[in-house]
Amino acid sequence: MTYPGYPPRPGPPRRSAADLAISITALVLTVLLGAGAALMGLFSLAFLDHCPPQTCSVDGAVNAVFTSLAAAALIGTLGLIGTVIALARRASAWPLAVSTLLLCVVAVLLGGIGYVAAVS
Repeated sequence: MTYPGYPPRPGPPRRSAADLAISITALVLTVLLGAGAALMGLFSLAFLDHCPPQTCSVDGAVNAVFTSLAAAALIGTLGLIGTVIALARRASAWPLAVSTLLLCVVAVLLGGIGYVAAVS
């Protein structure tokens, strides 16, 4: 309702289509990265029986895989929640979504380095 002599109330800011597309794409890639990393972690631990006990730490390999997957899951969940909140507020959400993807990549890579270090 407008009153005489007062300007009309501005509506909510427009949502950027590019921001929405980049955010959704980054979050989908984050989920696919997590699923692929979980599958690779499962297979890498399943075929760990050929590891010589003198140079291999099965516990270290398991810890590296599970820690990196847990860290990536936590980062991904928090990034998803933050991105959805930013999109609901019609704020720029793509930096948060892309940062989530990059941090998950770093977590998975560090887990892979820890796994290689444990089995070599």
